[in-house]
Amino acid sequence: MQKTCKCHGVSGSCTTQTCWLQLPEFREVGNYLKEKYHRALKVDLLRGAGNSAASRGAIAETFNSISRKELVHLEESPDYCLENRTLGLPGTEGRECLKKGKNLNKWEKRSCKRLCGECGLAVEEREAEMVSSCNCKFHWCCAVKCDQCRKTVTKYFCVKKGGQRGRNESAAIRRKNLRLRKKH
Repeated sequence: MQKTCKCHGVSGSCTTQTCWLQLPEFREVGNYLKEKYHRALKVDLLRGAGNSAASRGAIAETFNSISRKELVHLEESPDYCLENRTLGLPGTEGRECLKKGKNLNKWEKRSCKRLCGECGLAVEEREAEMVSSCNCKFHWCCAVKCDQCRKTVTKYFCVKKGGQRGRNESAAIRRKNLRLRKKH
């Protein structure tokens, strides 16, 4: 929560001030959580596992040594790039991404780079025909008649590059970038 204040008074003078707590912008919260995620600490509860008082004390000591503001995890996150039917992860191969278009923000324009490129996949451009309703006209009491318009659009999809080599190189690049982010 952030403290936000507004001044009241004649000609903008701050004779009276009203303050309240409010949530920061959604993107700011997302960036904060993403940073916390990248710096999350792995806790190994199996080290010295057992039901003895000593092992329970070691576990308590481990958690007490970690700040309450830090994220912790017990297992590594699954690789979202690879299909994992057990966990219900579709992977990124074959997924559609955004590359060009009107009204795309900076984040959306990097969609293909993040979704495909970071997983060692190439971006393939495909032409598709879209059918939509157009030239709709209202006919008195209760009917709308439309034509069907066809339009060719360009869509982008993540596809395999030549062989598995690209995937391994990409994973190495991601790990390197993660290490660089952690240093800053």
